[in-house]
Amino acid sequence: MKMLLSLIALLSAALLVNAAPPTCYSRVLSLSKEITESFKELQTSKAVVSLLKNCSCKDAAGCLLMTQVSLQTTGLSSFLQDSCVEMLPRLYLDIHNYCVLAKLRDFVAYPRCERVLEVSELKEKARSLYTIMISYCRRDLVFLTDDCNALESPVLPPIEPSIIES
Repeated sequence: MKMLLSLIALLSAALLVNAAPPTCYSRVLSLSKEITESFKELQTSKAVVSLLKNCSCKDAAGCLLMTQVSLQTTGLSSFLQDSCVEMLPRLYLDIHNYCVLAKLRDFVAYPRCERVLEVSELKEKARSLYTIMISYCRRDLVFLTDDCNALESPVLPPIEPSIIES
């Protein structure tokens, strides 16, 4: 009986630990990473569509059919209608940089790409992050820098040295 009660207490404690709400900082950090990854995927998807558009098939009808089938299966047909994805401002977010607020504002206010669903969704996420940062988490966030150039050309983390082969 004691063992059963101990097990129930342990499981209850585990549930309480997982039920804790995220902090403002963790929410902002995870949302910024999600937006940055979505932007990278959007740019990559656009590059794939450009390749399909410029494919060099011997048969033009076959090339067109292959492109249509590929786009239907990947769900990227909206990109062919609007080439604005390539023109979007670069979006790298570092929430420790004060300039990220201006970067988010500029991205959300970018006048093109209203018709591209993926871009509209990305703008909505960016708007949410901006709102969270300026209102809900305003006093919880600490900006370590205000270097706007760092957001334009981010410094990649150093590559781990590989094991020296003998």
